[in-house]
Amino acid sequence: MPSFPKHSSNEGVIDQVRAALGDMLVDASEANHEIRLDVRREALVEALVALRDALEYQQLMEIAGVDYPDRPERFEVVYCLLSVTRNHRLRVHVATDEVAPVPSVTSIWPVAGWLEREVFDMFGVLFDGNPDLRRILTDYGFSGHPLRKDFPYTGYVEVRYSEEEKRVVYEPVSLAQDVRMFDFLSPWEGAEYVLPGDEKAKMAEAPGAPTPAKADEVKK
Repeated sequence: MPSFPKHSSNEGVIDQVRAALGDMLVDASEANHEIRLDVRREALVEALVALRDALEYQQLMEIAGVDYPDRPERFEVVYCLLSVTRNHRLRVHVATDEVAPVPSVTSIWPVAGWLEREVFDMFGVLFDGNPDLRRILTDYGFSGHPLRKDFPYTGYVEVRYSEEEKRVVYEPVSLAQDVRMFDFLSPWEGAEYVLPGDEKAKMAEAPGAPTPAKADEVKK
């Protein structure tokens, strides 16, 4: 017996969605046993109401963001819906950029308030109609949006508690050591000493290098 929960089939779902959403729907597809719906941003609230009332997708499980920097509308906001009565899930996608707001769905699902704040905090996506659109995961003075693909690995500033000032202070990022460029052969690239096994990697890089088995024989 399979250990995973049994869900309803996707058969006929896309046809039902097309009939319910009409021109609000941009595209519908199925991949990896999951149904994806792309809807027009300005029609998002109306489309989700139709999915809730006509097709019984009662619960909003999650709102997620995705960043595609090469696209004119670089962000996708993804709404994960669950139908309790049909035992079925689907995803609704809308596209936007840094300035075009996405309609808030807090009027449909109040829980969306916090979920939209997470996407705003991590990606900088704006939500029109959210009554409390503030950062929720980062600090008060945080700069930038951490899940954007162009956000630097080290961030822009770092914080520490200053014993002299008796408060938390913001300072430019200061790295304790240079960022290492690993070659995935030796985890200690740049070390002055040679770890056991490193000689095999150097032999493998040389022209006409022996196979690992022959390298062991040479070592013996």
